[in-house]
Amino acid sequence: MLKLIFNLKHALIIVEKIIAAGSLLLLLALTLFQIIARNFFDTGFSELEIISRHLILFIAFMGAALVSESNNHIKIDILSAFLSTKQKEQTVRPLLVLSAVVCGLFAWYSGQFWLDEWRYASANDKLGAYLALILPTGFIILSLHLLLLTATGFEHEETPKPK
Repeated sequence: MLKLIFNLKHALIIVEKIIAAGSLLLLLALTLFQIIARNFFDTGFSELEIISRHLILFIAFMGAALVSESNNHIKIDILSAFLSTKQKEQTVRPLLVLSAVVCGLFAWYSGQFWLDEWRYASANDKLGAYLALILPTGFIILSLHLLLLTATGFEHEETPKPK
């Protein structure tokens, strides 16, 4: 069972890296295209601005999932200065579960937000509504990562390589 969880984590990390890298490259290409179109051809595409804004969200969510996987995310740890090493180790898993629940709640409410956005979007705003699906999807991915970390921990040395 643990090997299946490690394989799922590994596959999820690969997919996130591909999405983050692809989003970054697409963002750079679209921005360059927009600059060239405006400066040399006196034209521009408003859809590219919408796509660029949402690509930043894709990069941010995938990056957040990747850094949480390696425990390199930003932390506000006031209590860690007062806790012993053993107490810190005992609080890691409950805090991961709590963080997963909070991300799950964010996913639920951002899904509700997306449904409202979709319902009331005009015909020419549907692209932005489609791209806004990154909000609930990103929080679901973060929640999944945190739950998988609850099961496996942060020890990368013990991670078996999938075959």
